[in-house]
Amino acid sequence: MRLDKYLQVSRLIKRRTSAKEACLAGRVQINGKIAKAGSEVKEGDEITLTWGNRLTKVKVVQVPLRNVPAAQAKTLYQLLEEKTIGAEE
Repeated sequence: MRLDKYLQVSRLIKRRTSAKEACLAGRVQINGKIAKAGSEVKEGDEITLTWGNRLTKVKVVQVPLRNVPAAQAKTLYQLLEEKTIGAEE
């Protein structure tokens, strides 16, 4: 599944266009490398997402074939790290 689609299906980012913009801006990494919106996501990949003032790091547990209900979205990944950035003083 494409990275931008995975981010939207997993509800890490609400809209696919926003996910594409985040990828274009270099705010999304797969396994430590900046990723394009069309990059393929596989089980076991680690995605690091800098969105707004949040840094979120997740491990892909499952890649669905199509959209899933909102209640199932959090089962697609394992949260590794989440923190607020930029407000450190």
